[in-house]
Amino acid sequence: MERLRIGTRGSPLALWQAGAVRAAIAAAAPELAGGDRIEIVVIRTTGDRVQDRTLSEIGGKGLFTKEIEDQLASGAIDLAVHSMKDMPTVLPDGLVIDAMLPRADPRDALVALAPGGIDALPPGAVVGTASLRRQAQLLHRRPDLRIVPFRGNVDTRLAKLAAGQAAATVLALAGLQRLGKPEVASAVLEPEAMLPAVAQGAIGIERRAGDARAAGLVARIADRPTMTAVAAERALLAALDGSCRTPIAALAELDGAGGITLRGLVATPDGARVVAGDWSAAAADAARLGQEAGSELRARAAFLEP
Repeated sequence: MERLRIGTRGSPLALWQAGAVRAAIAAAAPELAGGDRIEIVVIRTTGDRVQDRTLSEIGGKGLFTKEIEDQLASGAIDLAVHSMKDMPTVLPDGLVIDAMLPRADPRDALVALAPGGIDALPPGAVVGTASLRRQAQLLHRRPDLRIVPFRGNVDTRLAKLAAGQAAATVLALAGLQRLGKPEVASAVLEPEAMLPAVAQGAIGIERRAGDARAAGLVARIADRPTMTAVAAERALLAALDGSCRTPIAALAELDGAGGITLRGLVATPDGARVVAGDWSAAAADAARLGQEAGSELRARAAFLEP
């Protein structure tokens, strides 16, 4: 069988994720196991190159995916591995994501120079984050905090924190766990304190729509519960026409009895106005639930209108 080429960004976390996909495929496809039949191809994206501005300033989430998707569409790679929270709601023509690995813990973690959670931060503390979602929820809870932009991979942001550029930062718990650094978390933030990003903790596998070989391989490792939950969250995001310029958060959870519950939130970047809600339905109706939840949030959030 031909070699399988998996495209990914080059950060330690992205390489871990691509390695997890390679291992899963190798375990599920004996014909590809062993040797070098599954190759990881590192592709540098615009989002990786530009580190001095926030994503909302330079064009949004697609800057972490465009170059990789160009290589996928051209046939230079066979699969692309992404953090699903980085993915725009609309994919390029001819590309699909129909497989995800089992989702890791979707919660955020506070990493601070002193122990404790958000409420333990000193008055007026500086918190580094480039996420408007995190910024809005932090300021809603603690309007006294001062937010400064932190970009870069996990190690870069931890180094900025250690250098005293901020008193704390917020990182995805899944990323810390995957990199073997969960102990740096001062506090794990429950969804009631910090609702996660859409699809946080989920790893998606993108392929060309007409590639039957790739479709057959990824179908063997697709985790259906993860895909159901992410479908609800991404449908909410799509209904809100969400981007990095709007603080949006969502978390869907399956109840094990055929149901799904979805929590969603939209806010102003300064955290002054927050609209939130929760909805439930049959898991089979996950995408419809997300669309209806997003439409309700849009109707309630007048500040979203131009």
